[in-house]
Amino acid sequence: MNDSEKISALKEMIKNTNKICVFTGAGISCPSGIPDFRSENGLYSKKNKDTYSPEQIISHTFFVNRPELFFDFYKNKMMYLDAKPNDAHIYFADLEKKGKQVTIITQNIDGLHQMAGSTDVVELHGSIHRNFCMSCGRSYDAKYVKEYDGVPKCSECGGIVKPDVVLYEEPLDEASTYKAIEKISEAETLIIIGTSLVVYPAASYVRYFRGKNFVLINKSATPVDSSADLAIYDDVVNVVHQL
Repeated sequence: MNDSEKISALKEMIKNTNKICVFTGAGISCPSGIPDFRSENGLYSKKNKDTYSPEQIISHTFFVNRPELFFDFYKNKMMYLDAKPNDAHIYFADLEKKGKQVTIITQNIDGLHQMAGSTDVVELHGSIHRNFCMSCGRSYDAKYVKEYDGVPKCSECGGIVKPDVVLYEEPLDEASTYKAIEKISEAETLIIIGTSLVVYPAASYVRYFRGKNFVLINKSATPVDSSADLAIYDDVVNVVHQL
């Protein structure tokens, strides 16, 4: 099947199904100017001046023991408050507006799906837009954390303000996990976008799919390509432009 035939097949799948689950990774946000993690030029290919790897820095242990370094990295490498939804985010939000039941399950923490207009979004790894005081629970927005000089502290009690993102060594939110599995198992069409499917446990959720059409849209191959009904190796923005 050539590329044009694949796009035509995907159009038909979307047209003929109502319950659509879209599972997204960093690749859908790259066109919005947010770097991915595991590509050649991704976040994980670099080390900072103190020779700590990004995996070390964004761990719970590092957050507790070296909060200054953690927040320096987090603010500069993981918070992109000027990023805007791209045409791929908007395409799936528009599908929902046209009456399709579209659930977005994302590994991203950027909030771009909601910004585009999607209303049913499961954030497996949390969001930069939710932050809370570890002492009194007071909530803060992303701007407060980004602009705070040094380790962000609560204006009420002085406690450290922690981003509501899942760090290494921390478990995923149980409610989000259950909802993701439920939505995948109920979907007629599952579209995986921009993820290498190597981050567990999130990557394992794909096995719960029992529907008609399993689609992969990614720039490179993934471990589950052989199980897909359709695999498109391209930037997702190029794909949605053709759709």
